[in-house]
Amino acid sequence: MTGTPITTRAIYMILPPSVLLLDMAGPLEVLRIAQRLGAAFSLHVVAPASDVTTSLGIRLVDLEPLPGKLNAGDLIIIPGVLDEAVYQAKVCREIVKFLKTVFDPAQHQIMSICSGAFLLGQAGLLNGRACTTHHVLTTELSAQFPLAQVVCDRVFVEDGRLLTSAGITAGLDVTLYWLAQHYGAPLAQNIARHMNIYFRRSPKDPALSPWLVGRNHVHAAIHKVQDRISADASAAHTMDDLAQIAYLSPRHLSRIFKEHTGMTVHDYQITLKHVLFEQWRTAGYAQEKAALAAGFSSAQAWRRSSRKLDGVAVA
Repeated sequence: MTGTPITTRAIYMILPPSVLLLDMAGPLEVLRIAQRLGAAFSLHVVAPASDVTTSLGIRLVDLEPLPGKLNAGDLIIIPGVLDEAVYQAKVCREIVKFLKTVFDPAQHQIMSICSGAFLLGQAGLLNGRACTTHHVLTTELSAQFPLAQVVCDRVFVEDGRLLTSAGITAGLDVTLYWLAQHYGAPLAQNIARHMNIYFRRSPKDPALSPWLVGRNHVHAAIHKVQDRISADASAAHTMDDLAQIAYLSPRHLSRIFKEHTGMTVHDYQITLKHVLFEQWRTAGYAQEKAALAAGFSSAQAWRRSSRKLDGVAVA
């Protein structure tokens, strides 16, 4: 039920002058690993000039030029810079011109990291849209672009094809989220474990994928159990079966699962079934059919579990 991968999709990261190195390198590493794990897209690091000096003084050379055209589904990523005054430079005006003339918000996707949102604002892409940036810059973003609906204290904000994120390491979170939406939650989970990334979530942020809840731990056996459940979330996984996967007794698995995830094995399974239910509803299924497809015995069982899950906290 995740987005269908587009094999011709291209991802372009546009580097402004004095680009923050971690804003750039973090998402690129996430995307590199995604390609290694089978995600089908081409990755390009581009800039108006052939070389860029980063926030740490490291010079990047032989960069690709800005693309002359984009295909439907292509993604643009714009990382932040060391000093927002950079956005007044001539080279940044070229990026803004590209966003105004080549980028089409009806066909293409765009993601900003940290202060990169200011370039989106200059291109008019934030007008009437929910967005965010680094927490020390939200007031300035609102002042410069009064038509933007700036949201404070959020790791990232999704508004249609527009994704904006907070400071620096939030670029990892938003890139993983985008991958989960387009290539599946298991891929994002595998990348996060490979990189030892902590998934930050907020109850105010509905954009964060429910498939990633309870993953803020490093217990290999629990991850193995979660992988089995998420691979077939509509199935009825018994404690005995899951305990065999983890090479633990059912009682011990029950105890450490709650300790490391903040929820019971049962509640974890029900949470994912609810995600499936909503996806099937979005796909057009009636309530009863969606409940059965998600692994509930009936729509009434789905409603009953909704009341029980209300208020369940996860780690």
